[in-house]
Amino acid sequence: MSKPFLPYGKQAISDADIEAVTQVLRGDYLTTGPKVAEFEKAFAERVGANEAVVCANGTAALHLAAMALGLGEGDIVLAPSMSFLASANGPHFTGAAIEFMDCDPDTGLVRPQDFSDALVRARERNDGQVRAAVVVHLNGEYADMDAIAALARENNILLIEDACHAVGTRFATGENGMAEVGSCFHGDLACFSLHPVKTITMGEGGVVTTNNRDWAAAMRKDRSHGMTREPDEFTNSELAFDEAGEANPWYYEMAAPGYNYRATDFACALGLSQLAQFDGFLERRKALKARYDRLFAEIDLPLITVVTSQSCDPCRHLYPVLIDFEVAGKSRARVMAELREEGIGTQVHYIPIHRQPYYRALNPTLELPGADAYYARALSLPLYAQMEDADTDRVVEALKKVLG
Repeated sequence: MSKPFLPYGKQAISDADIEAVTQVLRGDYLTTGPKVAEFEKAFAERVGANEAVVCANGTAALHLAAMALGLGEGDIVLAPSMSFLASANGPHFTGAAIEFMDCDPDTGLVRPQDFSDALVRARERNDGQVRAAVVVHLNGEYADMDAIAALARENNILLIEDACHAVGTRFATGENGMAEVGSCFHGDLACFSLHPVKTITMGEGGVVTTNNRDWAAAMRKDRSHGMTREPDEFTNSELAFDEAGEANPWYYEMAAPGYNYRATDFACALGLSQLAQFDGFLERRKALKARYDRLFAEIDLPLITVVTSQSCDPCRHLYPVLIDFEVAGKSRARVMAELREEGIGTQVHYIPIHRQPYYRALNPTLELPGADAYYARALSLPLYAQMEDADTDRVVEALKKVLG
């Protein structure tokens, strides 16, 4: 009998998840309802932030974060090239220009020097002020935020952490302390994706965490068309209030256009249920990563694994290996096809964003060798909570067969 196919990522849905969603479907609210605020509170408490704002997806989270910082025309945002498109698109939606940062060719993470180099290039362009930067915690590994945050403070640059891969990742804070990504210990805001291949899921969903309540209030307004129903924010007294000075119950105002980035109540119910199971998902992913690390250390193949910094305790979203395809004598497409024949699904994360036609047209001469080198070798292997130890063994054996 053929063995089951192992995709590179997969959601883990339990009977408890199904029951949580079913209860909401049988209730009074489908879109914004009580589960939204309940999930926001639980998520904020989990990561150690004052505020969490839930929204439709991770891209919306990045856009809301950029709007909360007031970014727009005339501003420049430093963004990672080795990431998904949304890391640049989110702030670019505001009208801000993007200056891409390079990365470590062996981890994909932005380094302090990459931050500094991009800042110099942006200032040489002399077409705006560098006001913010997006730093991605690729694969669930934590960037060198001590040094990057210090550079940002020195240059009055606000920091958005793209934590879409890194829910559950912890990092050292000094004096044997640890904090969780999303606590905004180093950054101003942190953005998460709760897509099905992430550690926990809402189906589709995003969260922004921050310790700034004004930014959180602005994001909640922007996710719902820019509307407010708060009487103390109304400006048109004639329409807003009745003869007794009471706010008319149907009344709302829009001071500036927003977006429909709301999350549904049943998606937040799923998020709450997943959050209750999160520690189990976390420990299983850690165990799988450790097993992969051990297995790859025992064999000789033309590849390297991504090494974790001593200051990081990651919850891996992805498990990439970096393969020397020239030494292997096979193209990446052929390796992926042969692995698929063995029942192993793989993916490439990511094509450098500065190579995308849209951004290439805006900056045609930009060269980022670290991002190009990482991309040229990257291949993500199966990693998800339902995997058995034997599945990692099977993946490694298939790689030995294909590359050996």
